[in-house]
Amino acid sequence: MNSLLRFGAVSGAMSGLFIALPGAVEGFVGETTATSLVIGVSPALAAPLLTALYLKQPRTTLGTVGYVVNFVGLGLFGAAAYALNIVLFHLDEPKLAAPTVIVLSASALVFAVGTVLFAISLIRSGVHPKVPVWAYLIALPVFTFAARLPDTPLTSALHVVVGGTLVWLALSVRPRRTPEGPARQVHHRASPLRT
Repeated sequence: MNSLLRFGAVSGAMSGLFIALPGAVEGFVGETTATSLVIGVSPALAAPLLTALYLKQPRTTLGTVGYVVNFVGLGLFGAAAYALNIVLFHLDEPKLAAPTVIVLSASALVFAVGTVLFAISLIRSGVHPKVPVWAYLIALPVFTFAARLPDTPLTSALHVVVGGTLVWLALSVRPRRTPEGPARQVHHRASPLRT
């Protein structure tokens, strides 16, 4: 399990940096091919972080449901982000058909709902630092729907906040080294009464 936590931590930190750094650059120079490419691949790097966050907390019904919905939503939203930032970026003002807009909006909604459910389970578990968990609860759903807005200093700042949140959460899942030797992980057991 420690190898999964390490992988989730590294991958999640990269995902956060791949959102925050291009977002900060775009605040000054606008969206470029390079920043768009880096942001487009960032959701794929966030998936291992979700798994690491889930593995590090007690197993509850809410945590499992939140993880599953968030994971599926991340896949859908990540595909949409990839298409918007890498494929459609190079087209001059593409016109999306109504069904495409509906599907993209539904993907964003699934991701936002999953994010809220999973964040609530993270808050209830008390395992992860409170500040980035609350930022995850609030900033990520806003970020999801702000993806459709034009680039502004506000959307760039939101990229930095979301990226920083992911990096902070990634650091919280790293296995800790003990003075006696290799990293040891505390395994949590959920009470049958917890949800």
